[in-house]
Amino acid sequence: MDLTRQIATLLIVGFPGRRFAADSEIARDISNRGLGGVILFNRCLHDPGQEGNIGPAEELQRLTTALQGLRDEPLLICVDQEGGSVQRLGRDNGYASIPAARQLAENGADTSQTERYAEETAALLADVGVTVNFAPVIDVDRCPENPVIGRLGRSFSDSPQLVATHAAAWIKAHRRHGVISCVKHFPGHGSSCVDSHLGFVDITASWHVDELLPYRSLLADDLVDMVMTGHLCNRAIDPSFPATLSPATVTGLLRNELGYRGAVVSDDLQMQAITAHYPFGEALCCALTAGVDLLVIGNNLTYRPGIVEHAVTAIRNGIDRGLVTEARIREAHGRRQNLIARENH
Repeated sequence: MDLTRQIATLLIVGFPGRRFAADSEIARDISNRGLGGVILFNRCLHDPGQEGNIGPAEELQRLTTALQGLRDEPLLICVDQEGGSVQRLGRDNGYASIPAARQLAENGADTSQTERYAEETAALLADVGVTVNFAPVIDVDRCPENPVIGRLGRSFSDSPQLVATHAAAWIKAHRRHGVISCVKHFPGHGSSCVDSHLGFVDITASWHVDELLPYRSLLADDLVDMVMTGHLCNRAIDPSFPATLSPATVTGLLRNELGYRGAVVSDDLQMQAITAHYPFGEALCCALTAGVDLLVIGNNLTYRPGIVEHAVTAIRNGIDRGLVTEARIREAHGRRQNLIARENH
């Protein structure tokens, strides 16, 4: 596979619409450019007049089957299906509602509720052709008033041990159904007071090393399929870059200190925590150089036609300018291949 196509396989991109069209931009990006992944949303945030991607189960299955048929190798078809306020397959399209993580863990170390709903979630995702669930959240709930984690009940607990226990149950259920899970948001979003969708998040003063305990526990039990980075700045770890763009965080802390060897995926690189501070192409290259393997471009908060071509060109230019190396592209592509092999094992 040539370098340009390898770059395209590292992108996970959003698109509007619930129905497949062979002449659509997303279809051409997959079949002609080798786009490696898509992310599905239930709403089109940049234009409420347009449909999101999530329809009733039969319709969604037709969409994912058609998209999957455009590639010889498996396409990563991703959603955020955590439960509570973050579930793309929702009641408005006929799907059963999932309680938020905090509710699932309300009985402490008893994981029966988590096991039940994780089993139902994973079975549903497998049935409709979704291959990756960007869940569970393993942020520790250190700030109940956190607008994007604590207040929404997205964390299982303020106890790192309970977070790890319930996350393990969630991940095991997904593995039973062949769905890749993704723990997030490294190195920990639970102590923040700001939503990274809206702006810069500095956790230097609030973050605690115990927020790494769920990662350590799950890694020790070989229960991490993929890790998602948060757009979080911790100046004690890296005074210059947020986690997604930080070699000290991704390569130094996650890989070298914690020993993680699998795929790392970015949070949406169109969030304002990134776009307000970094040009698009620079952010892509910095994330790759930091050690991130898969780049999420939601194309939903804002929509940019031709985003895949633009991203691939920006990364190719970054290679020419020395911002990222060909070896790093090959390494990231190899981790993607290993991820797919594990899914199909």
